[in-house]
Amino acid sequence: MSMLSRVANNIYWMARYVERAENTARLINVNSHLLLDLPTRVKLGWEPIVDILSFRSIFYEHYEKADEKSVIRFMLLDRNNPGSILNSLAFARENARTVKEIIPQEAWEQINSVYLFVNENKADAFSRRSRYDFLRTIIRANQAITGLLAGTMTHDDGYSFLRIGRNLERADMSTRIIDVRSASLLPDIDEDSQAFSNIQWMSVLKSMTAYQMYRRQVRVRINREDVLSFLMQEARFPRSLLHTLEQVDFSLAQLPNSKEVINKTRQVRNYLLNANPAKLKQNKLHEFIDDIQVGLIEIDSRLHEAYF
Repeated sequence: MSMLSRVANNIYWMARYVERAENTARLINVNSHLLLDLPTRVKLGWEPIVDILSFRSIFYEHYEKADEKSVIRFMLLDRNNPGSILNSLAFARENARTVKEIIPQEAWEQINSVYLFVNENKADAFSRRSRYDFLRTIIRANQAITGLLAGTMTHDDGYSFLRIGRNLERADMSTRIIDVRSASLLPDIDEDSQAFSNIQWMSVLKSMTAYQMYRRQVRVRINREDVLSFLMQEARFPRSLLHTLEQVDFSLAQLPNSKEVINKTRQVRNYLLNANPAKLKQNKLHEFIDDIQVGLIEIDSRLHEAYF
């Protein structure tokens, strides 16, 4: 393999951090919208957003309660939170800086400018009126980075590491969203309340920008089983768990010495294909997603052993 392991590692993490910033922005946007869709008597928690990224203990070291303002600050701007949007973009920028000679100049400029945009406009995050546009700018900037890299970077080993990073991060975030959202979105609503359940599952779809594609394919009303099947096992939808694993597999096949990592990736994919996650009760679904998460961590560590 011609590429230095340090360079491969930096490209891989650059892609993961860009994807992480975009996904976190989506999550906060959807939660903000959900507040408007629910009747005022229903209290929507902001704590699940902290739980999705598994940073509850760090959060409570620095904040007393998980209200809207605290969670927004923590998820967007807090330097103590390794997964905050500002930190993710700072890490993406640092990794991009070290591989400037490998990636197109425009991609480096775009990563740099979205980082500066967040730094300079952070006050917009705290007003509900300006937050949507602020977050949408972050999402679009990150999509532009992805498009730039796809359209202008040579599709060599470096690009394979980039795609592996993006898709593993996407798989990780998708499983977290499904897990936490399905369990604790509306804790005070009784199960019979169909209208709220629909809003809840609609928000899961929207968190993954899957709502329109889901409606195109599944014409019946939104329900838990169909949403879970679509988001986990629809191979043609780019943010589904199955699609991301197949993309990782495809990109690994372009690299030398990838047999061990491919075997692990296929093991996780087969586990997903042989399961019927849509039929699982909530606690079983949680266990299933835990197993998938462990599998994703193992793919990442085999990747590090083989290349970094």
